[in-house]
Amino acid sequence: MYDIVCSLVIYKNERIQLLEAINSFLDTDLTVKIVLIDNSPNDNLKDIKVDPRVEYFFNPSNPGYGAAHNIGIRKYSDKTQFYLILNPDIYYSKGVMETILSFMNTDEKIGLVMPKVLYPDGRIQYLAKLIPSPFVFFARRFLPFSYLKKRISDKFELRFSGYNTIMEVPYLSGCFMVFRTEVLKKINGFDENIFMHMEDLDITRRCHDAGYKTIFYPNEIVYHDHLFKSFLTIANLKMYFTSAFYYYNKWGWFFDKKRIMINKKTIKQIKAVKANWNV
Repeated sequence: MYDIVCSLVIYKNERIQLLEAINSFLDTDLTVKIVLIDNSPNDNLKDIKVDPRVEYFFNPSNPGYGAAHNIGIRKYSDKTQFYLILNPDIYYSKGVMETILSFMNTDEKIGLVMPKVLYPDGRIQYLAKLIPSPFVFFARRFLPFSYLKKRISDKFELRFSGYNTIMEVPYLSGCFMVFRTEVLKKINGFDENIFMHMEDLDITRRCHDAGYKTIFYPNEIVYHDHLFKSFLTIANLKMYFTSAFYYYNKWGWFFDKKRIMINKKTIKQIKAVKANWNV
């Protein structure tokens, strides 16, 4: 058995950045395995890291981000209690994983954890979020910068929380997700109908629906050297819209009562925690 297994999906990545992510995960005394699923059209990265803890899968059919992660999940879900979904543009210090796993072991109902995520220059990435309504989703992307857009984003990204306390959140970023493996088995991993974008929202929500806590854990930090790419190409823009329409067709557009209930409960709980801190 492994203490934790990680999968990392590759697509023509820059080698130095990718090695930072791999080495961050391997820099541990835990018993680990990392599965590299390479969706690139060629296998130029097959020798990226020679280490017995690294397994490489060449997957040029490129079925999508979530579907590629499912390859590792299905192979190793019975061989570990915890499973990390890692982006190739993440890096972090030794000890981060140990602390997160220790925290998850305090409560067997914690199904998913995301730590605090920073840009390399130390700025916070606001990646602990509410479930977006279609209006919030499209307004944040297409409204010109305005007071209204800022208010929408600030609430959606839970900025009022201060990002300095542990909180249960219904939407966690897919750049760094630590799952309890029993959850992934129960919900059957990622929805493979989503090629890319929205897959993290969908899987966080299904984890929550399965009765597990989805937690933002600011006591540990990882760095995300992220470039927002959704609108850099027509193909990415089309993929973005396709994923959004699939997600809302699946969960509901304007009549998603559960979304409203979960978001209200999340805000209420965070405000209660903040009030206790201020006493």
